[in-house]
Amino acid sequence: MTNLSGVDGVTSAAVAENRIWFIVLGVVLILLGLAAIGAPLITTIAAKKFLGWLFLVAGISEVVHSFFARNWKGFLVDLLIGLLYACVGAWLAFFPLTGVIGLTLVLAITFMVEGVCKFAMGLQVRPLDGWMWVILSGVASIILGAMIFLGLPTSAAWAIGVLVGVNLLLSGLTFLAVALAAPSAS
Repeated sequence: MTNLSGVDGVTSAAVAENRIWFIVLGVVLILLGLAAIGAPLITTIAAKKFLGWLFLVAGISEVVHSFFARNWKGFLVDLLIGLLYACVGAWLAFFPLTGVIGLTLVLAITFMVEGVCKFAMGLQVRPLDGWMWVILSGVASIILGAMIFLGLPTSAAWAIGVLVGVNLLLSGLTFLAVALAAPSAS
């Protein structure tokens, strides 16, 4: 095995020793990303249902908690928040197409606000190398958010699914690149 020192050496050695698992993970994520991009509506619904189940379980947990701790001053608020989470979670989990437009709207607004913030950040760090990339990233986020927003309600059918797919695809490519860039374990 190559004698590597420091944290980077330990990390490189760990990647090299587990290269096959990094490659497998990368390939699986790439395939899942391509599937998500190829079937964006199905991916959007699946992501929405998953989010719904998370909210539902969290809500039920909070309701149960509120009754076990009903003597504290926050009982009523705790119970109401739990009921809210449970209701929203059930709505998202059990009604496949409802809520997709609302989630897509939140996504579009998030991208636009993020873009404005990145643009401002780029201006603040302007003397540093790469400041233009921060501004460019901000502009891209604003454009993407505006495209999704202006495309509503049609964009609701593809936006979340495509973005989940692109994220999975890029994550897979990253793991593959890390595995291929690591030194060979010998």
